[in-house]
Amino acid sequence: MTNPFRQVLEQSVVVFSQNYLPVCRVNIKRAIVLLVTEKAEPLDFTDSSGWQIRSPSIVLQVPKHIRLKIASSERTWKIPPVNRREVLRRDRHACQYCGSSKHLTLDHVIPRSRGGQHKWDNVVTACERCNSKKGDKMPHEAGMHPRTKPKAPMHPTIAFAEQFWMDKQATSLE
Repeated sequence: MTNPFRQVLEQSVVVFSQNYLPVCRVNIKRAIVLLVTEKAEPLDFTDSSGWQIRSPSIVLQVPKHIRLKIASSERTWKIPPVNRREVLRRDRHACQYCGSSKHLTLDHVIPRSRGGQHKWDNVVTACERCNSKKGDKMPHEAGMHPRTKPKAPMHPTIAFAEQFWMDKQATSLE
């Protein structure tokens, strides 16, 4: 049987920046520290759900969403270099032509011999079979177009914010 105290400690809280951009999720212990040190404040999104945490000296209401009161000095984020590991991660370890996850290589959508560059918007994951079938041809010549348009990975905070709002929208529709 699971301990209800442990279940509360396994919960997470969404942290918003000063300008209300969802930044990340933190565990409830970190949220408590931010609230007690007054580095964050509770946010009320009309549902006052959350958790009540008791200690010998304090009773604290920990909401599901908190907003940082301090200016967070965001570290500068650089777009990672185009390399095999990063391209595979972006393409979710699947061939962008057939969807296979076996014998993966990198393919230049516009071949380098035809002026294509080794940049995020021109490199995709391809299985050996599709890469060899496409060869040195342009996508329209080979009749093979990537399933998704290749692009550079986005800033982790932006990715989290997009996912947060999509999840929020999906739960409000239910």
